[in-house]
This record gives sequence, structure tokens and C-alpha cells, in this order.
Amino acid sequence: MTPDTAQILLAEDDPAEVELALSAMQAGDPRRRIEVVNTGEDALDYLHRRRAWRGRGASQPALVLLDLKMPGIGGIEVLRAIKTDARTRCIPVVVFTSSGERRDVSLCYENGANAYVVKPVDFACFVETLQAIGHFWTGLNTPPARSLRPHR
Repeated sequence: MTPDTAQILLAEDDPAEVELALSAMQAGDPRRRIEVVNTGEDALDYLHRRRAWRGRGASQPALVLLDLKMPGIGGIEVLRAIKTDARTRCIPVVVFTSSGERRDVSLCYENGANAYVVKPVDFACFVETLQAIGHFWTGLNTPPARSLRPHR
């Protein structure tokens, strides 16, 4: 892991939710590097190394935590873009939103979400949930090395 590469990309537009998520994720591992973006466009720019992130390292985050309701490009569109692009489709995406609507849950899974978590109200439960997600996805679910390709 290089210092210019985030382990987790958090796409969330609500400053209070960002602070809560950062506190919860860093409580489990204060060394965990988290990049925060506030719009869907910024999330895609980060992943594709455009604009402000043009010079960042070559590695992708181990996990994207994605809110659905962001200004401009919404979470569903970001999810579709991630999962239909060969460069990013292997990145696990956890939709982390306040929406528990059945339609949103179904749409996210249909578009490739790896998990769907409705933000809990209770802070202790919120911390526990984020720590479990962060540990699983960034510690246990590492993508295969790029050099591993099927033999022809």
C-alpha cells in the first residue's frame, strides 16, 4: 500500500455522516487510510485518476462505501459505472445509505453491489457495523494480483 492510495473510498455528501463514518472506521484501525468524496462525480474521478486525483498512485481502494443520495451523479449511477468498467468492476462496493426502501436495495444488487447496509441510528451499532465491513473487505477480501491470468 502506497501512502497516496486509500484503502477505503467513502462517497458521502452529508458532513455529519462523514464524521460519524470516519470516527467509526478509524476506531477499529486508526492507520486505515480513507479518502472522502462528496459527489458521485468525484468518486468516479478518484477511481479513474481524473482532475484532482490525476497524480495519485496506481492502486485502487480495497473498498468503496457509497451513499445513494448525492448531488449530481447519484449512487446508483456511480455503482453502475464502477461495475460495468473493466478497470473498476472488481472493487467491492458497499452501499451505505439511510434508504431501506426495497426498490433501492433491489436496484443496488441488480447493479452489482456487494453489500447493502442501512445506516443505523445507534452510534455503537454503527461503529460495530463499519468495523466489521472494513475488516472483512480490506483485510480478508484482497483482489488477486494482476499478474495472475488464465493460461491459454
